[in-house]
Amino acid sequence: MKAHDGMYIDGAWRPAVGTETIAVVNPADEQVIGRVPAGTAEDVDAAVRAARAAFPGWKATPPAERAAVLSALHEELGRRTEEIAETVTAELGAPPRFALAVHASMPVLVAGSYAELAASHPFEETIGNSTVLLEPVGVVGAITPWNYPLHQVVAKVAPALAAGCTVVLKPAEDTPLTARLFAEAVDAAGVPAGVFNLVTGLGTVAGQALAAHEDVDLVSFTGSTAVGRRIGATAGGAVKRVALELGGKSANVILPSADLAKAVTVGVANVMANSGQTCSAWTRMLVHKDRYEEAVELATAAAATYVPGERVGPLVNARQRERVRGYIEQGIAEGARLVAGGPEAPLATGYYVSPTVLADVTPEMTVAQEEIFGPVVSILKYEDTDDALAIANGTVYGLAGAVWAGDDAEAVAFARRMDTGQVDINGGRFNIRAPFGGYKQSGVGRELGPHGLGEYLQTKSLQF
Repeated sequence: MKAHDGMYIDGAWRPAVGTETIAVVNPADEQVIGRVPAGTAEDVDAAVRAARAAFPGWKATPPAERAAVLSALHEELGRRTEEIAETVTAELGAPPRFALAVHASMPVLVAGSYAELAASHPFEETIGNSTVLLEPVGVVGAITPWNYPLHQVVAKVAPALAAGCTVVLKPAEDTPLTARLFAEAVDAAGVPAGVFNLVTGLGTVAGQALAAHEDVDLVSFTGSTAVGRRIGATAGGAVKRVALELGGKSANVILPSADLAKAVTVGVANVMANSGQTCSAWTRMLVHKDRYEEAVELATAAAATYVPGERVGPLVNARQRERVRGYIEQGIAEGARLVAGGPEAPLATGYYVSPTVLADVTPEMTVAQEEIFGPVVSILKYEDTDDALAIANGTVYGLAGAVWAGDDAEAVAFARRMDTGQVDINGGRFNIRAPFGGYKQSGVGRELGPHGLGEYLQTKSLQF
């Protein structure tokens, strides 16, 4: 076990104000693997003051120079991909191959994309007799979740730095070691002191202090809708900007003309990735009544290939495991048919939940309305495309989704009617430059690409 006793503030590691620590637990074997400081409001204040002091200089740094710094950060992260992957496996439980391919390698690509955008983005435009300037918002408070511990950090910090903002990061308490590796990369890349700062701590203490701090200009939060609602209220009271990437209950709509076997198999894989701990996972599979039982059989067979401890890892902690088990039990109690998995523990040690498929789920059931955040697929039956659309749009969320059809045009026509922020057409691949974010209670704002950069900019017009 390794104890970490510092916060990264103003370009240096410094001791925390208090002595309390947070234990970091490996969810695969339930062993404590490290400890980090439990930051206080005083630690947050020191970090914000450092970010505020560094802001004028970083704002004045030409975009090309900011791009060069981000390029150095991109290279530093690239050099550390194996260490990052090993750390994510240790503190999140992600299978090693998935940790390397997704948790480590994808954020490196995102960092590289912002190094390029910092150099090429038009921070100035002419509209009639006006020159419109896009300027950095100021000090950003970034509060990130545990499910993609580096990707979510990079998706906030990289565009903020590209825009000319300075940042205070408060990572999730379950996965702070990955954030510390990021801070080490920032330091090695030569990011100026105070431009990036890291405070570890509890959300209810350090996170709340950061969201409420009067000298933070924008709060960027990824996590549950319930917490996002509180952060939004806090920021709204201070009339400060927010970017909220919240929950999802995404629909995987399989139209009658689709390749059913492919749509079902890919759909199950989408949910099982990261043990179902993905806000955009397609947790509701919608199948036409005439092909429903065939789809159930295909999904049952697909789920059986995800062996706990091998292809699918544990959930992040015991609380999350019990929450997911509770949803499975509630689904069965409300009339769903259990065809794979179930609430029983698949392994004696570790916070594992069996990959689960629930059939005969109806739209009003709890498992069809609330975000489970575990390896659970609910299969719903629809009568026709209008019925499918009503079911797909019939939740408070609107983060992601998928549509499968015999040709792309048919799928696109359906996708245009969905109330959701992004839709994958016939298995379309994730695009790190496309805007990511949701409709309705799935959030406010967008991340990734130029749209993500725009969240950290404010507009000034000069009239001539």
